[in-house]
Amino acid sequence: MKEKNKIIIGLGVMVLLAGALLYYHFNSLLLRPAFTAAGFFNKETPDHLIGRYTTIVDEEGTTISEMARIASTGDELYTSEGKHYRVERVQGDKAEAKFLGMDSQILAYNEFYAGLSAAVVKNLAEKNKGTFAVYHSHTDESYVPSDGTEAIPFKGGIYQVGKTMVDKLQGEGFQVNYDQTPHDPHDNNAYTRSRRTATNLLKTNPSAIFDVHRDGVPDPNYYRSKIDGKNVAKLRLVLGRENPRMSANMDFAKQMMASANELHPKVVKEIFVGKGDYNQDLTPTALLIEAGTHTNTKEEAEAGMSMFAEAIPVVLGVSPTAPTPGAPGAPITNRPSGTTAGAWKALGWILGLTIVGGLAFLLISSGGMENAKKRLTGFGREFNSFLGPRVAARKIGKQNPKAKINDSSNDSTVNEVLRERKDDLTKD
Repeated sequence: MKEKNKIIIGLGVMVLLAGALLYYHFNSLLLRPAFTAAGFFNKETPDHLIGRYTTIVDEEGTTISEMARIASTGDELYTSEGKHYRVERVQGDKAEAKFLGMDSQILAYNEFYAGLSAAVVKNLAEKNKGTFAVYHSHTDESYVPSDGTEAIPFKGGIYQVGKTMVDKLQGEGFQVNYDQTPHDPHDNNAYTRSRRTATNLLKTNPSAIFDVHRDGVPDPNYYRSKIDGKNVAKLRLVLGRENPRMSANMDFAKQMMASANELHPKVVKEIFVGKGDYNQDLTPTALLIEAGTHTNTKEEAEAGMSMFAEAIPVVLGVSPTAPTPGAPGAPITNRPSGTTAGAWKALGWILGLTIVGGLAFLLISSGGMENAKKRLTGFGREFNSFLGPRVAARKIGKQNPKAKINDSSNDSTVNEVLRERKDDLTKD
């Protein structure tokens, strides 16, 4: 019987451990990027590094784009006018793209936002309440003219560019969760490390989330422009074509480009669609923004980001949200991703599943509710006996004092009888 109980207990423990492992597995799926064969075998140079960049040309050899990343066959490019290109051939640092025609969506959005009056724009920005989120996957990126170098590990100049976006939205009354967690080094795993940051930011249910970068092409004039009388570094929006739900992010990017360019002409140069997912599979309103290049001044990049930020509430149709108690203004975090509260919550779930699984196993193995109650009672008795004589001693100490007196009188009577028997034996 004891051997049978041991087997049952062992099986129960195995079931509970299996349940806990399954919970951990499914709970961590959100932190894993969407799996793709290209991502698995990707050993290429990370994007935005200085010293290597790709020039994309059309079929006539005219340069249509430059970027500090490795282009691949199948990458796509959408200009602000609506021209659509697809990379057909890559040779070293040069990629040749085929013109596919004018993109009907971009043309429609350009016309739509151009036809909006100031009153309509204001109305679009007051439809719903909303908050935003900002972070940086490459936290070392900097601007040489302003920061003195192209990279400052863990505290790059890109933080000030992101803060400009935060300040602009906050100035309009919006809440912005700005997570400054560093994700160095600048390697292929930076987006994997920043995925946890993006996942934590999404817990605040933002209307949109932005990963802010700068490019690494050497020519500052590729991005530099004069817009509304200001020196500005233009922006590029980047999408990952390995995101299984890219079409939704693409629609958001096209609207953002059209709206921002209507407010501030050509502040967004283009939309590039490349390898990877850039954690955009987490939400349809996630975008990667490149604000100028390392040879632009930081002030030029900040000006571009400020102009872009004006279009965000127009596209999303959101209005300022009242700050929650204890969190005025724009929350800024620079703590490591993952909190103690999250760990305790996970532990609570595991304990809860363990208890539920244990009771279910007991009910099934007992064959019914009555047998389960009997088995629980038996376990209780075994537990009491395991505690040993201390429990029994405590119980005796709690007995009625009168009972103690009766016990002592009974003991004296027994002793008297024993003495009489001893006398009789002596006489014999």
